[in-house]
Amino acid sequence: MQHAASTLRKIFRQNVCREGSDAPLLAWPLACGSKIADRATALTFVDGTLTIAVPDETWRRQLQSFAMQYLSALNQISSAKVERLDFVIGAPSR
Repeated sequence: MQHAASTLRKIFRQNVCREGSDAPLLAWPLACGSKIADRATALTFVDGTLTIAVPDETWRRQLQSFAMQYLSALNQISSAKVERLDFVIGAPSR
């Protein structure tokens, strides 16, 4: 399964995230996983910061604790460098 995930990331990076400032927005669900992405929606990517809407403070704290892993995954997938994740509460999620 790990090999499949690696291959999927490679295909995604080569074909979807080659160019453009929207690459981190598109990469977020792959970096965090579908269950997290269902509750935490990438909203904007500006000046190296990916802003993500979360439903409440508990989600914000929990995801913040994994920020370094998410940054690493995003930067392996996305052509645009993500320097920071900003988790905001109360913005609509999917």
